[in-house]
Amino acid sequence: MSTITKKAFPVLNMHCAGCANNVEKTVRKLPGIVDASVNLATNTLSVSYEADKLTPGEIRAAVLSGGYDLIIEEGNLKEERKEEAQQQHYRKLKMQVIGAWIFAIPMLLLSMVFMHVPYSNELQLLLTLPVMILFGGSFYTGAWKQAKSGRSNMDTLVALSTSIAFLFSAFNTFFPEFWYDRGLEPHVYYEASVVIIAFVLTGKLMEERAKGNTSTAIKKLMGLQPKVARIVRNGIEEEVLIDQLQVGDLVVVRPGEQIPVDGILAEGESFVDESMISGEPIPVEKKQGDKVLAGTINQRGSFIIKASQVGSETVLARIIRMVQEAQGSKAPVQRIVDRVTGIFVPVVLGIAILTFVLWLVIGGTEYFSYAMLSAVSVLVIACPCALGLATPTALMVGIGKAASQHILIKDAVALEQMRKVDVVVLDKTGTLTEGHPTVSGWLWAQTQEECFKNVLLAAEMKSEHPLAGAIVTSLQDEEKVKPAPLESFESITGKGVKVIYEGDLFWVGSHKLLKDFDAIVTDVMADMLVQYESEGNGIIYFGRENQLLAIIAVTDAIKSTSSEAVKELRRQGIDICMLTGDGQRTALAVAGKLGIDRFIADALPDDKEDFIRELQLQGKTVAMVGDGINDSQALALADVSIAMGKGTDIAMDVAMVTLMTSDLLLLPKAFNLSRQTVRLIHQNLFWAFIYNLIGIPIAAGVLFPLNGLLLNPMLASAAMAFSSVSVVLNSLSLGKRK
Repeated sequence: MSTITKKAFPVLNMHCAGCANNVEKTVRKLPGIVDASVNLATNTLSVSYEADKLTPGEIRAAVLSGGYDLIIEEGNLKEERKEEAQQQHYRKLKMQVIGAWIFAIPMLLLSMVFMHVPYSNELQLLLTLPVMILFGGSFYTGAWKQAKSGRSNMDTLVALSTSIAFLFSAFNTFFPEFWYDRGLEPHVYYEASVVIIAFVLTGKLMEERAKGNTSTAIKKLMGLQPKVARIVRNGIEEEVLIDQLQVGDLVVVRPGEQIPVDGILAEGESFVDESMISGEPIPVEKKQGDKVLAGTINQRGSFIIKASQVGSETVLARIIRMVQEAQGSKAPVQRIVDRVTGIFVPVVLGIAILTFVLWLVIGGTEYFSYAMLSAVSVLVIACPCALGLATPTALMVGIGKAASQHILIKDAVALEQMRKVDVVVLDKTGTLTEGHPTVSGWLWAQTQEECFKNVLLAAEMKSEHPLAGAIVTSLQDEEKVKPAPLESFESITGKGVKVIYEGDLFWVGSHKLLKDFDAIVTDVMADMLVQYESEGNGIIYFGRENQLLAIIAVTDAIKSTSSEAVKELRRQGIDICMLTGDGQRTALAVAGKLGIDRFIADALPDDKEDFIRELQLQGKTVAMVGDGINDSQALALADVSIAMGKGTDIAMDVAMVTLMTSDLLLLPKAFNLSRQTVRLIHQNLFWAFIYNLIGIPIAAGVLFPLNGLLLNPMLASAAMAFSSVSVVLNSLSLGKRK
């Protein structure tokens, strides 16, 4: 069976949405490719392929044949090469812009002010050639490479428009008699070629600068990764690159330094600032045996870590990878845009030819100059860049902003789906409550044998239920009880556990397990039970065969932000439901404190799944919020699955969205951010489409019969440059909104 590998490669030499489309089509044709998509905003190719049929080198070779390039190195080397290539491209672009305008300004003066000086046309020709060859040469080489492969992009439009203007002007310079003989003035338009190149290059420079700002969030995350680490080998301390670290290495971390790997504290102790990962502002005390994470900051003492996850396997690396993949993913609306940009350039070429022909048909040879200028203006003003950048730039800013606020969104589909949610279903334990339960009360039956607590401890030590830890802590740490040697153990999903000790069957769990064994609750225990549950405590029953031995009240404090989060979600027009495995009275008490009207008590995993399905059958779009493990069935069925992250226990692979901190107020923030981002995408697409729908007809000359307005190619190039920049700047505005 083939192994599917998913990787992201930075792409070099892309200029527009047409380029992105061409790279995507080229890669999709390769054997062994499962999926491929190119994000213009990040200049990244995300590809899934069969590793036994294809290598990154072969993918790069195919991309190179189309006139582009890939960076296929791994780890820090890839990021360094990408950063170096981006800086080099920006510097080159900046020099091209400066050079183009140095020639463009005297060109404009010659064409508009000193047009009657001797040899004006010849001087303009001499000023035009350096701009086209030195500063705009990439447009012509790019267009030629695309033409050889039967494709087109923005280079095609720029190369054609400037070449037509230049060749027409050169003909008029050397053969003016051709027009004089026909009673026409031989005009030249060298300035159009020069200024078009200058404006397009300026627009690209502004676009690159703005696009660089859209990746601020991911750069901050990557900045948390140290470049080097100090390790102890054979008793000697040495400094190595992060890429050279191996699992099992002993890594020395001094006060104030960032921790380079995930690992276990082998020596020393300290307080560690984990806010960049968990979002919790208070430093966490770390002792020998505790887990520490890459990217977090050691505050006080020096210590040694035994590396358990290195490189791309650390939690921080997984978060960065997840954000990058999410930023590179495509929203459903992008598929329509891709189809449009795929045929955009050929359609524009057709419109330009049609414009030229119509001018000649309507006005004859007298209108030849108008026909040529209008066709050139159509080629210049039409640019697929604004369309291509509309969605990915908004996604980059939106998903990046979410990550900076400790909200990890898995992909663009999740981001778009979140805005449609009208019901949020919340798991109680660990979501609405702190997730750190403690035993608040014990009530034993009159007969209590010495072994009971030992059996109970042994059973709960094997249980995965969140409340089991509270009993283990109470018995083991506070009462110093030792676990009994059990003969067997069985977990009963959603109910509890059964164990056998010295031939007797013991059980621990919910009141459903109590009913299964027909255990009788005495009047005294029933009265106490009502009191416990009315106070919002969870109840665990412990028994032997059909005899109830004890009831244990476990309290899990409601988070300080839960009530405000519920109110805020309601203000957003979202209904709230709570699911819990606790009994009716406990659920009623918790729901009452939080102002939640609808809840399901005694909920097993199947009950939670059925409840989600019931809401969906009512036409609701449902978001389920849980811990990503106990609620996996419900999370998998929900339209949007949201996991509450807990440090290293992040359910990033399970849920569409992970809230990295315990602050439930992140939930309404996530929904609000989704609505803002999708609204921004629609705004960008609207303006990009409208720009072309209005600009192309004006460039073609539809207003000329009405008011004599004919768009100059120079103004058309300025408008084209502005369209792309305005879309990116509009996307960046999201980062400043609350």
